[in-house]
Amino acid sequence: MSAPPPQRVGVPRQAMVLAAGLGTRLRPLSDDRAKPAMPVCGEPLIRRILRWLASAGVTEAVLNLHHRPETVAAAVGEGRDLGVRVRYSWEQPVVLGSAGGPRLALPLIEADPFVLVNGDTLTDVDLAAMSAAHRASGALVTMAVVPHPDPARYGGVLAGPGGDVRGFTGPDPSAGAWHFVGVQLASRSAFETLTPGVPEETVRRLYPALIARQPGCVRIFATQASFRDIGTPADYLAASLAVAAADGGRALPAGRDVRIAADARVERSILWDAVTVGAGSQLVECIVGDGVTIPPGSRFTRAAIVRARRAPAAGERRDGDLLIADLGPAARTEPASHQA
Repeated sequence: MSAPPPQRVGVPRQAMVLAAGLGTRLRPLSDDRAKPAMPVCGEPLIRRILRWLASAGVTEAVLNLHHRPETVAAAVGEGRDLGVRVRYSWEQPVVLGSAGGPRLALPLIEADPFVLVNGDTLTDVDLAAMSAAHRASGALVTMAVVPHPDPARYGGVLAGPGGDVRGFTGPDPSAGAWHFVGVQLASRSAFETLTPGVPEETVRRLYPALIARQPGCVRIFATQASFRDIGTPADYLAASLAVAAADGGRALPAGRDVRIAADARVERSILWDAVTVGAGSQLVECIVGDGVTIPPGSRFTRAAIVRARRAPAAGERRDGDLLIADLGPAARTEPASHQA
């Protein structure tokens, strides 16, 4: 294992990455993999998160696991090649949520404060600056936020002019809320009063209760950091295309053991492992899950396609051995494609 980067002054040495979520909004893709294990330009999202944490000086990370845990563990292992020591907090039989997960994992976390990161976060928040702000304020929790990009679609964080969090709101363009980007600095005491093994949420219950008891204990760290949303299949595709464009417009790399017929057309699409694209087929802005065979002559545009293991849910359809969900209208992104 290579030596970890020197820890930056003030950056906690430990982080927890929330990787246990069910990924319901990413269905049917989350039938195959947990959200953090999904590849972004050829590399699982969780590995990108851990590499970013290591670059900031974090040397140890705890990942909580529940849904498709083997896909996350296989992508990370012990973290040796990423420069971090990785341990796991297993949540069974139920997922414990954004507050219950950290509470269960506290015995594995000695640092105080520690970094808390959502497992679907793709960002470059300056952790050194954020850590300095957190320690200077004396807050229990500091949440990284950016100006809200889409307040009609997402809820947000309501904060006073001094940065103290006053509350949280649902989608509301008139609320003047900030957008939380999934990175926090948290003191252990913020979670210690919770009962281990009991599901609990931060924004819905824990943080409002903390604020009511101790106004100003939850604060924002306003930043202009980049942030990519990976909440839905359409968001995931858009984020992958944006990362590819930022990397010189290179083609989206295919996964392992992918076979594409010489006359197939594959454009601006994500192919996971062991995918076969039959002769004369066409995939445009699609996401194709592990082990899928696209039959010869098929035509798919803006679709998430996995092997069918269950009956279709709302917004999905069955086509032979495939389960398919439409992605909806495309957003403007820079071109990227596979070379067949």
